[in-house]
Amino acid sequence: MHNLTKKILIALFLGIVAGIVLNFVSNNIYNTLNNFVLEPVGHLFLNLIKMLVVPIVFISISLGTASLKDPVQLGRIGGKTIAFYLSTTAIALVIGLLLAYVIQPGEEGIFNTDSATYKAGEAPSIKDNLLGIIPDNPISAMADANMLQIIAVAVFLGIALAKLGDKTAGLHKMLEQGNDVMMFLVNVVMYTAPYGAFALIASALGEAGMRGIQSMLMYMLTIIAGLLLHAGITYSIAIKGLGKASPITFYKNFFPAMMVAFSTSSSSGTLPISMRTAQERLGISKSVSSFVQPLGATINMDGTAIMQAVATIFIAQVYGETLGFSQLMMVVLTATLASIGTAGVPGVGLIMLSMVLQQVGLPVEGIALILGVDRLLDMLRTALNITGDATCAYIIDRSEQKKENQIDQKSMETKGYL
Repeated sequence: MHNLTKKILIALFLGIVAGIVLNFVSNNIYNTLNNFVLEPVGHLFLNLIKMLVVPIVFISISLGTASLKDPVQLGRIGGKTIAFYLSTTAIALVIGLLLAYVIQPGEEGIFNTDSATYKAGEAPSIKDNLLGIIPDNPISAMADANMLQIIAVAVFLGIALAKLGDKTAGLHKMLEQGNDVMMFLVNVVMYTAPYGAFALIASALGEAGMRGIQSMLMYMLTIIAGLLLHAGITYSIAIKGLGKASPITFYKNFFPAMMVAFSTSSSSGTLPISMRTAQERLGISKSVSSFVQPLGATINMDGTAIMQAVATIFIAQVYGETLGFSQLMMVVLTATLASIGTAGVPGVGLIMLSMVLQQVGLPVEGIALILGVDRLLDMLRTALNITGDATCAYIIDRSEQKKENQIDQKSMETKGYL
């Protein structure tokens, strides 16, 4: 794993260099290289990972739920997980709003807003999404990669396995063998990660162009500052205070998964690697990791929340609009709830942003101004998102271990051993 991390870092560095160089060559050369080399290699790498996502989520959550034989424990872990995700999302939004007001990335009159056009995708309502968690066809949910529905089916199966016990030992064993097969395939796919990382970052940088990056520099720096602050303060305090561990050690051990997330820009796509890294390098139990991380990949979007907060203020500044305190609170509330309501929707970040803009009366067309650099920022956002998932899993795993130790000690005291 250590050598692979080095190779991924080298590939990312070379990809950045290649992307910058491609900005200075003709469009024909870039288009040829991108169409016949970079895009195919990056696409194949993403497909290799995505191929494993649905079976891994279904199998791991089924096994994770089955191992939590006490329904009270399952409810306790689920409650802690959702509370952590909603809390950190709200904190991320506040950080984004504060930074945007301090740095002032947007300025009225600099950008041509007359030519800005953007058609907002229609997101289903929070009510429809919550009611749609239970699928009428589990096979269709898997075919469509609807993560919330897959998680729901897997939880029901896990509860049944736990309750039936020895009667379903054969099915339980088959799922364990399936999990072993998936982890082996993850190891195989990881050997292609350096090539995929190089192709994806070179393609993204070449497409964005240096002019587009320079014109949006303050906007980008504001978001990057927000991501770093959230990881360096919010997550670090949680890891140190609740997980009783060193944040530096945590990030060092989880770094390989962060690099893969950076190159793929997909929390769900990185899930096989992030789960394996969390279990093997952070020591998180399979039962907690298998439940908390897939759920986080679906509903936890702290990086996206920071982008929404900064983008909202940026667009308001560009259009010369002033947002009141009640509107800012509406941004926090809408984006926090939307992180669950729009889970699994393609282009979820921009759809959530369009919902927030409409809620506070800002023009959705302003999204067109940030599209040019959104692909690059999405890489960083995804790395933060999966780090938040792992942080939550680590903290909950440690709290469950502590509770089990207390129960064991109490049992021994009751029996007179202590």
